[in-house]
Amino acid sequence: MAFIEYVTTILPQMMIGLGTTLKMYFASLIFVLPLGVIFAILKLMGPKPVKWLLNIYTWAWRGTPLLLQLFIVIYGFPIIGVNLPKFVAAAGVFCLNMSAYVTEIMRAAIGSVDKGQYEACRVLGLSYPQTMLRVIIPQSFRIALPPTCNEAINLIKDTALVSVINLMDVTRTAVNIANRDLRIVSYVIAFIIFLLLTSFMVKLFNWLEKKATAYD
Repeated sequence: MAFIEYVTTILPQMMIGLGTTLKMYFASLIFVLPLGVIFAILKLMGPKPVKWLLNIYTWAWRGTPLLLQLFIVIYGFPIIGVNLPKFVAAAGVFCLNMSAYVTEIMRAAIGSVDKGQYEACRVLGLSYPQTMLRVIIPQSFRIALPPTCNEAINLIKDTALVSVINLMDVTRTAVNIANRDLRIVSYVIAFIIFLLLTSFMVKLFNWLEKKATAYD
């Protein structure tokens, strides 16, 4: 009984941390797909200077640890006079990090669409923007959906990194409670919360993949 009472005591605190985790997740995720699509198209068909800059961007953001990126923006930027709220800075880092991966996923997906599709659209009198929006991008989404879903699921777990910059997410809340009470119960609850979140997202994305392949 004492165990159940303890769990009911700390659960409201854990739910507040969960709220922060979910806010961070969706604040990061909302811009990822638009940025990934735009950057992918520019990497394939943009001017050379733009392609060069995007190559540097994807190379740097995919080639360095996410935690280091957080530290640079949170603790490094203030040194040069750029002060951002921790939540905004962290959400921006997560967004740019995942967008770098989605850019490469979408670039590969767009590049894998048969070239005959472009020629057919040209014969039908479609402009280049119409060809991309109506024909190429929808097909690319189906190809890119599975790896993009994996990145979205990984992002849920990556949000736990904000605990090191003292944002009160699920992980930081669990750590604080465990240090205060010298019990591991809060860690177990955090473990279960993340497991439920990722399981839900796996089910959701599996459903999306089935819906996408149903039109093939």
